[in-house]
Amino acid sequence: MSDSLHARLREATAAAHEALERDLDWEARVATLAGYRTLLVRLRGFHAAYEPAIGAALADAPFFDPRRRLPALDADLHALGGAVPGTLPAPTAPRLEGPGAALGALYVLEGSTLGGGVIGRHVARLHGEGVPLAYYAGRGRATGPLWREFRERLDGLPEAQAAAAFAAGIATFEAMRGWLVSGEG
Repeated sequence: MSDSLHARLREATAAAHEALERDLDWEARVATLAGYRTLLVRLRGFHAAYEPAIGAALADAPFFDPRRRLPALDADLHALGGAVPGTLPAPTAPRLEGPGAALGALYVLEGSTLGGGVIGRHVARLHGEGVPLAYYAGRGRATGPLWREFRERLDGLPEAQAAAAFAAGIATFEAMRGWLVSGEG
């Protein structure tokens, strides 16, 4: 197959990704600071369920730890007067069997880092320069290199694990949509 696994995963998850973007209505959600905080609470819950599962399935802390976004969410929520992280709602943790499934789920979280800059700039314009944006600021100069490293890892996945990556990517987009849009998870 000439198409990279990354390209095939993007194609396989396109409908689920589009449904999340269509239904999330992030601009309306961040129009007020209270709405922005509520969105961060929901994102925090999602990451709290998914990051440990992905980390366990990958079993490669040096690769995964720089990609964890819970500390950024916690920093933003703390700055906004947020709840103690242990008291926030979270969806059911996914069952990710092996690196293929873990990389499929991580694809969703990594992709949101790339697109998050657009949301962060919008929130800063709306609410001023002092608004906490650790989550949406991404990883600064490390964003590009971390994304390239992720794509290399994904594209190096054995073909036998591709189906697990596709299924987990679709399921993660659908779970994120359910959690962020309807509060189900």
